[in-house]
Amino acid sequence: MTTDATTDATAAATGAPGTPPLVPLHCLLRAEAGPPRLAALPTGTPVWVLTRHADVRQALAHPDLGRATLYAPDAPPTTLTPNILDDPSSILNSDGPDHQAIRRTVQRAFTPRAIERWRPWVDGVVRELVDGLVASGSPVEVVGALTKPLPVRVISRLMELEGLDTERLGYWSDHALSTTAYSAEEIRAAIEEFGAFGQQLVRERREDPGEDLVSSLVLAADRTGGMTERQITSLTIGLVIAGHETTMTSFGNALVYLLDPERAEQPEHAGAWRRIGADPAAAVAATEQILRTVPLGDRTNAPGALRRATADLEIGGVTIPAGAIIAADMTAANADPEVYPPGPLDLFAPLGTPSLTFGAGPHHCLGAWLARMELELGLHHLARALPEVRLATPVDRIEWRTGLLTRSPLRLEVAW
Repeated sequence: MTTDATTDATAAATGAPGTPPLVPLHCLLRAEAGPPRLAALPTGTPVWVLTRHADVRQALAHPDLGRATLYAPDAPPTTLTPNILDDPSSILNSDGPDHQAIRRTVQRAFTPRAIERWRPWVDGVVRELVDGLVASGSPVEVVGALTKPLPVRVISRLMELEGLDTERLGYWSDHALSTTAYSAEEIRAAIEEFGAFGQQLVRERREDPGEDLVSSLVLAADRTGGMTERQITSLTIGLVIAGHETTMTSFGNALVYLLDPERAEQPEHAGAWRRIGADPAAAVAATEQILRTVPLGDRTNAPGALRRATADLEIGGVTIPAGAIIAADMTAANADPEVYPPGPLDLFAPLGTPSLTFGAGPHHCLGAWLARMELELGLHHLARALPEVRLATPVDRIEWRTGLLTRSPLRLEVAW
């Protein structure tokens, strides 16, 4: 990975003085796949950056590389402003048997078979939102009309949160995933408020359980006795955020990518949008390629998913000493030319090797299949209803949600 490429990508992402406007995430420079290299986090802590697909996959599944020890008393600082992902009690920051015990209480609800049962209902929600968008007339702001309400409605139904104030949810989510957008005190206050909401929700579902995901989680946790009340609450509010943030971000960025006039005019992409609308299978294939090639964020907070070594180990021919921090750059790994064909992207080619967008190993994202379903249905039905849709705002004038772990359009007008 070249230092110049990394600097250029970070500068473009942050919009620092003297840098060009923010660019779409599919236009960011990627680190070149190569051997592990030593760099530094914004805190100054040394970090081994992994960029090759094989190295990243090995690291994410390695039993001697964990999340819990990132928060041990002797751990060096890894973030300038902690957010909700830095909660030591969360499932994200547990390892080994403790992690598996927590994961078992909820993973049955997120298996591909379990998620598939929701397809008819999710399909109906997508159709309803797309019909409303079309009926409102051209042009329309698509984030407020589709990419944001879709995942919010889905996770609200799964968790029976239909009465939840969506503006408040957005406020909690933005603060909880903040890197530079808010102060440490503002983040702490929002997370405490969100935590109080989660505690109350857990109490209510314990006293009056239903058929929803929260009730199932609470009942399973109480039955096994393997989770503390704080862990149950942390998992609950984590699912609320993860259930809408990833899909909203991916959907908005996918539309920027697919409807970018400069990209759409390239011969290899001609007719791609119409094909997605005409063929559900094409939408499925395109979803996988988009998830692989369009990252969720800028990597300004860290150059990848962080882990800490609990013993000396070798990755990619390099010895990583015990106590060292590694960053698994899944964005670079998803473009490793040894795994994925370099050159122009074939949007409809099947992936010979699964991407690492949702991670790998014991911390593989629980909601991966739900996010895939929402994105493929959203793209298919929007393209089917509006085969001639186009961006109504020049790409270089798009308003972005910034200062967070993820980046997506704040507003995105389309026309037809």
